[in-house]
Amino acid sequence: MPNGDNQDVYLVADDFGQHGRAWCEADIEATDLETVTQRLLEGQYNNPGRVVSFNTAEEWSQDVSEEIAHELRRRCDLQMRELPKSIQGFVERHEGHYRQLTLRLARNKNPRAGTGRRKQNES
Repeated sequence: MPNGDNQDVYLVADDFGQHGRAWCEADIEATDLETVTQRLLEGQYNNPGRVVSFNTAEEWSQDVSEEIAHELRRRCDLQMRELPKSIQGFVERHEGHYRQLTLRLARNKNPRAGTGRRKQNES
């Protein structure tokens, strides 16, 4: 393990339809939060159902699906892109009622275009 035994590990349970659900195989070096988040955004999972995290050295484990769903939405909003189809269902199921709405700013094609109003100091 990169950080010895004291490492937070993240695993994704994927739904393969009629073939069932399974924890996805992953290299130990690819079970950190950033790598799992990136792989979810890249569509490397068929239909993710949940994400769990654990640390055997600290003797804890937890379902982090809601936190991951919020992070996936946040990253897509910051990049002004839609959620990839492969994670839409996951995010919608795990966001909960507390989804923070992010204002997507429309890009102005002509940054010099005004609203038609003039400032009082202008002549």
